[in-house]
Amino acid sequence: MLTISNLDFRIGARALFENASAQIASGWKVGLVGRNGTGKSTLLKLIREEIAQPAPDSAIRLNEGARLGWVAQEVAPTDETVLEVVLAADTERHALMTEAETAEDPDRIAYIHERLVDIDAWSAEARASEVLMGLGFTDADLVRPTREFSGGWRMRAAIAGVLFSQPDLLLLDEPTNYLDLEGAAWLEGYLRKYPHTVIVVSHDREMLNRCVTHTMALEHRQLSITPGGYDAWLKLRAAKLAQLESQRAKQDADRAHLQAFVDRFRAKASKARQAQSRVKMLERMQEITIPIAERTTPFSFPTSKDKLAPPLLELRHAALGYGEDAVILSDVDLRLDPEDRIAIVGANGQGKTTLVKSIAERLPLLAGNRVAARSIRIGYFSQDQMDELTEGETVLDHIRAALPKDTPVARQRAAAAEMGFPHEKVDTNIERLSGGEKVRLLLGLMAMEQPHILILDEPTSHLDIDSREALIYALNDYSGAVLLITHDVYLAEGTADQLWLVKDGRAARYDGDLNDYRNLVLQADRGKVTSKPQPTATVEAPTLDKAEQRRRASEARQSAAPWKRKAEAAEKRLEAATAELEELDRELLEPDSSPEQIQALMKKRAVLVGDAEQAEQDWLDASEAYEAATSLSDCS
Repeated sequence: MLTISNLDFRIGARALFENASAQIASGWKVGLVGRNGTGKSTLLKLIREEIAQPAPDSAIRLNEGARLGWVAQEVAPTDETVLEVVLAADTERHALMTEAETAEDPDRIAYIHERLVDIDAWSAEARASEVLMGLGFTDADLVRPTREFSGGWRMRAAIAGVLFSQPDLLLLDEPTNYLDLEGAAWLEGYLRKYPHTVIVVSHDREMLNRCVTHTMALEHRQLSITPGGYDAWLKLRAAKLAQLESQRAKQDADRAHLQAFVDRFRAKASKARQAQSRVKMLERMQEITIPIAERTTPFSFPTSKDKLAPPLLELRHAALGYGEDAVILSDVDLRLDPEDRIAIVGANGQGKTTLVKSIAERLPLLAGNRVAARSIRIGYFSQDQMDELTEGETVLDHIRAALPKDTPVARQRAAAAEMGFPHEKVDTNIERLSGGEKVRLLLGLMAMEQPHILILDEPTSHLDIDSREALIYALNDYSGAVLLITHDVYLAEGTADQLWLVKDGRAARYDGDLNDYRNLVLQADRGKVTSKPQPTATVEAPTLDKAEQRRRASEARQSAAPWKRKAEAAEKRLEAATAELEELDRELLEPDSSPEQIQALMKKRAVLVGDAEQAEQDWLDASEAYEAATSLSDCS
């Protein structure tokens, strides 16, 4: 589908790609990973030909006739409805439907209608509605003009449009930045089933593990593709690095041995020829280089020196919103204790941000009470970063304002360095910082206040995977309470042990974990999620004697036996595929393998990964069926 050959590209004096090559086959779902600033978005622009290919030897080739699709920008605010905009994204269908209204030539009319049938044009409205509702739009939203939506929702509409048009190669650059957890979960499922090729740039680790078939890494100005998700790539990279280190150690030992021979016998006439031979061997010995790992600046949230007794904060019968005519949440009763770790879930627009702004006293309560100690300090990270930063000021200006007035300049600059800002960056205006740098500055300023509560509203939208990992470590080391709104499941699972659900004008604790909530979202209508699983009506069964119970249990086990055998067979297949994968990964690390051998091994590995995944799914299905069948005896 896509071939990248000998790609060289620079921005000024900085090289992003040096002789980089990769090949992507049709149907692959590829996760493009790499540190912020390495050139991932630039590569997508090169593929889209927004940037001219710089060197004649460089080539980026798409299969002839293949349609390329991407999200160019948010949908414009017009009187067109959201549904109309998405339907128009399928340009062929839109053009044919428009022409059908005016065409007069019978042959042309026949061709138009035949083509409309071929592309399934008559189901288009239902398919577009499905995509839009999966991304969080309601039935009523579909007929609203786009001018009534915020920029974030118009961007969702743009994503819906490109998904609906189903191009042969779909390019997505951080699509979950515009989605809530529910929308991200739906998108993962959609991409897994997408019938064509996908390249997605994402720092969402769980998404990269769930919905991609291959990982393309951009490191050290090179591209490499491996089968599997992000965790599989990490494992293979670690194994290759260990192999390089082993080879480097052996080479160093060989070099030292040869050099010792040369030093010892170079001056002896009888050994001069052998010594010269060793010198040539040393000169021909190719240096094994080990890529230097890029360092991630850690985050840190110091513990408050003044401890507060629980509860830290309570909302009692509170009404939250933006005035009497815009009440978002009613009758809210929530409590926050020290060391609470809470992720707030719920679809966008339900009031998650309203809730945390009210807790942080950025919004006054409309009714009820907010009870907290007078000395409580709350660190609040807004999803709109510019709300918390002062335009026109530098990094150092912000740090200086957060420190005592008599703090020496050297200490101010040291504080900046601890946040990841070297001396050449501290005098940069905040407008010129990247999204990730703004996040680092805001989190660093929050940490300087030593808050009792951290409120983080989508903190990871501009952080790469390594920085997100560093944030998890910092939050787990922090001893205060954490309130987190995020679409990053990996971050939420790594830090939160409670959920609050915001839905239908209410905010309450959710009885279950993130996996329970995610499954509920995927299995049910998003408009029907409840804060607690609803009990089903039960009818009290008559009491059975022990003999009858044993008879029924025996029948249940007999009827479940085929499922047990299927589960055992699937487990054996999974073990066999896993063992083959381990052996094959060892073969891939062999240094003497030719490119053809490596390609053959990679193809074999992709098949084995598919076999292992299918065996695991078969085992899960059979095990669940067996448990369901045998549980009948327990219910008797």
